[in-house]
Amino acid sequence: MTTHPEQTYPPLLAQGQTWEEMTVGRVFRTAARTITETDLITFVTWGGFTEPLFMDASHAAAGGYTGRLVPGALVFCIGEGLVMQTNVLNGTGLAFMAMDLTIERPAYVGDTLHVVVEVAQARAASTGPRGVVTTQNSVRNQRGEDVLVYTPVRLIRGRGYQPLTRTDTGSPPRANAQPAQRTKRAVVHHPGPTPGLTS
Repeated sequence: MTTHPEQTYPPLLAQGQTWEEMTVGRVFRTAARTITETDLITFVTWGGFTEPLFMDASHAAAGGYTGRLVPGALVFCIGEGLVMQTNVLNGTGLAFMAMDLTIERPAYVGDTLHVVVEVAQARAASTGPRGVVTTQNSVRNQRGEDVLVYTPVRLIRGRGYQPLTRTDTGSPPRANAQPAQRTKRAVVHHPGPTPGLTS
């Protein structure tokens, strides 16, 4: 069996940022993605979101919705996926610790979403070369309207972290840092029974 020493092992194509690089006020946006009917049906079936609002177009229309309504949970998942696809956390993210989330307006099949990310807080963690970073992530539609806003709190590696290492036996990479402890549960805020606030 052939093994490859660490010195010749290829680096990541795109390395994520350390917490020190995530300075307060820094803003970036993601690519965009259009929600399809397949996205909706796959998600509600997989996740069990089989309430009539998402399965019965006439029922949703009777409630004042103007299209194929999409669950807020799907909007969050698409938004978080778009953030991951930027590689901003590739190899540096350690834990998703907490978040606040607000649904601002309905999202429908055919809407095209992107995310604007702004660093709100960044500080050193209590132990180790890592930090705690809070961002405000605004998921926006094709008209630039906020559909959903969430503020994730993440544990991020610092400049002094040790990257993944390979063992001499060819085993998968092993992280030197200890896994983070779970600290909080997500809190979801919404202003009441306004159309589109069903998650």
